[in-house]
Amino acid sequence: MNTCTNVFHILVNFAPGRGHAFRVVSMLKSNHSVMRRKHNKKLFIIDTNVILHDYKCIYNFEENDVIIPIVVLEELDKFKKGNDMINFHAREFTRELDKLSGNMLLTANIPLGENLGNLHIETARDFSEKVSQSFPERTPDHRILAIAEYVCNSSKDKTVILISKDINLRMKAKSLGIMAEDYENDKVANIDDLYKGIQVLEGVDHQLISKLYEAPEGVSVSDFKVEANTRGHQFFIMKNTGSSALAHYNPVNKMLSRVIKQTTYGIDPRNAEQTFALDALLNPDIQLVSLTGKAGTGKTLLALAAALQQYKRYKQIFLARPIVPLANRDLGFLPGDVKEKMDPYMQPLYDNLTVIKHKFSHQSPEFLRINDMMKEDKLVITPLAYIRGRSLSSIYFIVDEAQNLTPHEIKTIITRAGEGTKMVFTGDIEQIDSPYLDTASNGLSYLSDKMKDQDIFAHVNLVKGERSFLAELASKLL
Repeated sequence: MNTCTNVFHILVNFAPGRGHAFRVVSMLKSNHSVMRRKHNKKLFIIDTNVILHDYKCIYNFEENDVIIPIVVLEELDKFKKGNDMINFHAREFTRELDKLSGNMLLTANIPLGENLGNLHIETARDFSEKVSQSFPERTPDHRILAIAEYVCNSSKDKTVILISKDINLRMKAKSLGIMAEDYENDKVANIDDLYKGIQVLEGVDHQLISKLYEAPEGVSVSDFKVEANTRGHQFFIMKNTGSSALAHYNPVNKMLSRVIKQTTYGIDPRNAEQTFALDALLNPDIQLVSLTGKAGTGKTLLALAAALQQYKRYKQIFLARPIVPLANRDLGFLPGDVKEKMDPYMQPLYDNLTVIKHKFSHQSPEFLRINDMMKEDKLVITPLAYIRGRSLSSIYFIVDEAQNLTPHEIKTIITRAGEGTKMVFTGDIEQIDSPYLDTASNGLSYLSDKMKDQDIFAHVNLVKGERSFLAELASKLL
């Protein structure tokens, strides 16, 4: 019986009342809508690097179906051992898949949950002539392409999209006529509007600026008529023709207070942004700080100086950074033990510490204190992987080069924070070493975008390079 006949019989059966007929039409529209949604369901093929980036990615494709190529499971198996975040993600995804499948075969469509699609594993497929001619080497990427092409050809009524964080694989897929996209779930929506943490106010009334100087307790933000534009702990540069002031907005008491330059463990701020950064780093009410800016703007140096200035407030100072070797074999082929292998990657942190030490004489209490703190493990410089799993209570924790972390890695680190801990993330979102991250998808951009409205968070984007005139000139011209 066709659809038209079905409709006729239903209408006849419900003919006595117009209300019945209305309900029939509604039912038909609803059924048609459901059928249309099912027909328009997409098929997303997931690459290994997406899972290593976010092991719960399979739940982020709404009602659409998810396909995992069998080669992805093979690649994940190589990552299951180790202490880095990608090793953790590989293990967690395997556990998640095992829990989802239960006693079902992975060749079947496994429901991902309410209002979500299904998942299944697509096993190996022969290379078509086009794939073989284009990519004769049977690498994991090319095997994924062979599977993606097979799915496209066998599911012509559906939109098939390969999801990968590998831009080269996406270009190869598009060359074969396969749609390919980046994993967008944790990307910043508009990188051009990324939160800077600082506003410049021109033409501020001279009396209001004078009021900031005269009222150490602060001035109500309503006097300045900027409350609608404030987010979290925000900073302001206020100007008029005759005077100016640097100010900090406190989201708790809704007050603007003047920010003054302060020498911090021998380091003097050289511009407004550095002054704001130190204000945030030294403020005990701000538990989470992110500092962005190009090389030479002083991000790590300011964070370390602020930590040393407050050494009595915290049990330990941790200064850590992720290790992103240029190739998978870099670490293993470096000579020496583990510490000696890690030292080249940690050297920039030691360099910043040396800059601070050189501000004092060798016999000064400040100089000797740094040496004593390092001997007693009160000041620890270490790869980030060595921090994971540790208790982080009453710690001043600085994570350098945070732009090389994924959003999930940032979240994992912050959720380790115990009582009395302050976390500082620094980095340059324009200088990313990871092949699978960019300015919009790295953890540092994600952090400043998602936390900008919180009362315990401050962000400062440092603009002016202060390393040297030569370094600033090279940064601009080369």
